[in-house]
Amino acid sequence: MSRRAPRRFTVIAPLVVIVCLVFFWWAITAFSGIQAWRLPSPYAVLARGYSLVQQPSLWLAFARTGVEALVGGFIGVCVALPLSYLIFRFRTIAEAIEPLLGTSQALPAVALAPFLVLWFGYGLIPISMLCALIAFFPILISSLVGLRSLDRQVCEAAQLDGAAGITMAVKIEIPLASPAILAGIRNGFTLSITGAVVGEMVMGGKGLGMLLSQMRTNVDTAGMFVVIILLCIQAVVIYTLMSAWEKRSRVMVETD
Repeated sequence: MSRRAPRRFTVIAPLVVIVCLVFFWWAITAFSGIQAWRLPSPYAVLARGYSLVQQPSLWLAFARTGVEALVGGFIGVCVALPLSYLIFRFRTIAEAIEPLLGTSQALPAVALAPFLVLWFGYGLIPISMLCALIAFFPILISSLVGLRSLDRQVCEAAQLDGAAGITMAVKIEIPLASPAILAGIRNGFTLSITGAVVGEMVMGGKGLGMLLSQMRTNVDTAGMFVVIILLCIQAVVIYTLMSAWEKRSRVMVETD
């Protein structure tokens, strides 16, 4: 059984990894002779970032991508959670839908972008729908695994005490499966940022994905690094908040 790492280590360890990566990056740019337009130095990226963060348009794009990812993730949750419970509870629905889930993942979400534009036009809605499609699958699978891993003895005891239907789902099954459900939501919301960027690059938009496309066209490699770092920050913030929520839920379940 592994020992739990001290809280300080969970903060220091990622920082050490980041410092090592930056040092390795700097060494490549300093000693390999690679052109700056191919791989800018950390200092060049820092300088470009300093100029970009002073532009309101960057923060508007940052907020736009965040909103698209959050809306898409929320839509994914609203569809995936009820469907996962229906698959868990009803064998007929499971046999009808589960074979199609793997097939749906064989189709790249990007391939659906032109259809989303035809159906919903341009703007927030089609990009959010693409985010929802990307977030949907990990949320559904993780929730289904959590529900199917429930302790049968606990469920049977609850049924003997009169729990059934919605009461059984809300008070017994979903709370017990909440760690797995929240883990799926955490991964889904994190992946929805990828959906937002891809959607903006394919369908157009006003977020970081469009900004990334413009910088690529202008061969602004340092600016591209800045945008990618901002996207990583968004993903880390969402991942951290969801992880904290997941840990809190696990503690509440264990204490009940």
